[in-house]
Amino acid sequence: MKSITHRHQIILGKLNESGYVNVQELSAQMKVSEVTIRKDLKLLEDKHLLFRTHGGASKANPYTNDKPVAEKEALNADEKRAIAKSAATLIGHNDSIIIASGTSMLALARAIHADGHLTVITSALNVALELSHHLNVDVLQLGGQLRQNSSSVMGPYAEQILSDVSCSILFLGVDGIDLEMGLTTTSLMEARLNQKMMDSAQVTVVLADSSKFGRRGLGKICPLDQIQHVITDKGISPEYLRLLEEKGVNVTIAEK
Repeated sequence: MKSITHRHQIILGKLNESGYVNVQELSAQMKVSEVTIRKDLKLLEDKHLLFRTHGGASKANPYTNDKPVAEKEALNADEKRAIAKSAATLIGHNDSIIIASGTSMLALARAIHADGHLTVITSALNVALELSHHLNVDVLQLGGQLRQNSSSVMGPYAEQILSDVSCSILFLGVDGIDLEMGLTTTSLMEARLNQKMMDSAQVTVVLADSSKFGRRGLGKICPLDQIQHVITDKGISPEYLRLLEEKGVNVTIAEK
């Protein structure tokens, strides 16, 4: 059996390599019980060397905080533009789509050049304003309580409208994509609205730059196996790429 010091060195070494460790894998590798590994992770967390997550540990703090939309728009802007450009190619002629809220969704609105008529349902005020300049795009703005940090609406009025519509694609932005929690956002009400959007669309396409992986917000939207397509950038870790593909999720790596 390896000493506690040796185990901690192995754990921290794997964290530096991949940014995440799994309890079961560490237990098998070091031939100790999962209880022992969890105790090791607790000790390392107490020393502020890692953050425990369900089933493992992360090098980075997995919990994300809500930020104003203007601040989030400046983060990974090049990656978001490339992801949005790739997403826009999925929109068909005379299509009807839902665009959720977030800075990746605003980037998508800016990347849309509708060939023929397009109907867009959105909860995001900035998305609606961006698309209002297109003469051949009909915009249905959902109503409800304004969430200032995302310039979007949420609540029962928005959910009620969604119950009466059916669209081909939902383009969804998230605050975190976690191996255990799946898709999350920082708002419980927005998470519920996103669930209703998924019910109203045939396909859910998630737009998420690689910084969103390994992060989690307060509100759970859905498990990973309930989405069909993820568009991200080349910074995605091989572990997340493998897991998504194993769950049958189509992954597109957008090039800048």
